[in-house]
Amino acid sequence: MLATSPEYWISKLNLAAHPEGGYYKRTYQGEEKITDQELSVQFDGHRFLYTSIYFLLRSKEVSHFHRLKSDELWYYHAGSPLTIHVIHEDGRYEEVKLGTNLDNNETLQYLVPKNSIFGSSVLEPDTFSLVGCMVSPGFDFQDFELFTQKELLALYPEHHEVIRKLAYEEIPVAVTV
Repeated sequence: MLATSPEYWISKLNLAAHPEGGYYKRTYQGEEKITDQELSVQFDGHRFLYTSIYFLLRSKEVSHFHRLKSDELWYYHAGSPLTIHVIHEDGRYEEVKLGTNLDNNETLQYLVPKNSIFGSSVLEPDTFSLVGCMVSPGFDFQDFELFTQKELLALYPEHHEVIRKLAYEEIPVAVTV
């Protein structure tokens, strides 16, 4: 396997399928935990102070629209540029490209604000993108929410094109968390 193939990275990093699409592996989690009493976010129980994952997406896949209760900082690692599609809390749509071509408006890292609805895609055919994502307070599937096209089109009809591309028609039973 070549280091330029997604299969290489999936195998070498021991990545598993993610419910939103793509592949991931948790690489770090803070030793400290925190409750929502210390924060402006509400969740049940404790969360790690931070968590971090590798995330790989192939060009024929998408990371479906989802929302987290925490900020998520994305870092570019390898492969083709990755496009992060964000619908902010105020309804504004933003498209951000993670990659190394700074002259082409790509960036090496990007913060997806908590409570934003977001997903991602790889534009170049027959390739992949490998990124890292750090979430604080740490990621927990209790704080992860997937969306259907119907739900998002009712809220944001002006973004119908990207919603049809990145939201599930129906959330398959196999990806419920």
